[in-house]
Amino acid sequence: MAWILLSIAIAAEILGTLSLKASDGLSKLWPSLGVLIGYALAFTLMAISLKKLDVGITYAIWSGVGIIGAAIGGVIFFDQHLSRMTIIGMAIIIVGVVVMNLGGASH
Repeated sequence: MAWILLSIAIAAEILGTLSLKASDGLSKLWPSLGVLIGYALAFTLMAISLKKLDVGITYAIWSGVGIIGAAIGGVIFFDQHLSRMTIIGMAIIIVGVVVMNLGGASH
């Protein structure tokens, strides 16, 4: 159940981050509400998931998937471009999270 809550928390954090971009400096009401709701839900669910999960791997997954999700969301919703170096960086993040998990950080 903790992994499901973490997954929902990550999705909410990505929603909050993309809403932050759409809010135009928090000057637009609906995207600004998306920021507040997204981050509130994200941190609440992450806090609950941390009751059962190790903080290191949880934060690695949270930040890694969040970075990748926000970057992909930027491409989809804001017509942003991912450079080759950005893609390489995201691959390094994924490898790092996998290595942490294989190294026993989640056990």
